[in-house]
Amino acid sequence: MADLRVYLQIEDLQTQFAAYMATALRARGYVPLQGMHSLIIEISPALAIHRVIDIALKSVSRVEPGILYVERQFGILELHSTDRDELDRAGEAILNGFGLRAEDRLKPRVLYSELVTEIGDQHSVIINRQRDASMILPGQSLLLLETAPALFAAAVANEAEKAVPVNVLVDCQMFGVSGRVFIAGEPQNTKKALDFVLEEIEGIPGREH
Repeated sequence: MADLRVYLQIEDLQTQFAAYMATALRARGYVPLQGMHSLIIEISPALAIHRVIDIALKSVSRVEPGILYVERQFGILELHSTDRDELDRAGEAILNGFGLRAEDRLKPRVLYSELVTEIGDQHSVIINRQRDASMILPGQSLLLLETAPALFAAAVANEAEKAVPVNVLVDCQMFGVSGRVFIAGEPQNTKKALDFVLEEIEGIPGREH
């Protein structure tokens, strides 16, 4: 039987997060754009993700797959569309095809959160050498947040940008054992974004790990 780890609906992709998701590193398929909606699914066994995408595209052919990735243990699919109803129908078809419910997913957990104020120049250099999105500048504050499952980092990045658009998305690591988000900005803005996403994550239902 398939194990649904992540069933994540992201409404209204924000400017920075959409641009990050559209990079060659992430969107190996069709490129998502600002204002689109996204559905991200993680399932095991890993190869079952090909059954997931088959059901989705045969039920609603106009949704676009941006990510299809098979890890060692889990398979990952990201779908996006300008039409939220199309994504909902594709998601329902997937769940019905496996006899699952959205609530069967794992409930996201925050493993670590921190605000580091007034980043130094050496610290900013080493972060920027490893980032996949925008740069952090010396003197800015750095919001750090780690989640499990990893893909919920995508929701954190997008919702944090909704809350405070002037913050800068530095990196969003979505794959692996845990997900990590790096966001830069003024102290009061990073604090506001952190408080917002912690409340949002707490409200996502799911089964315990």
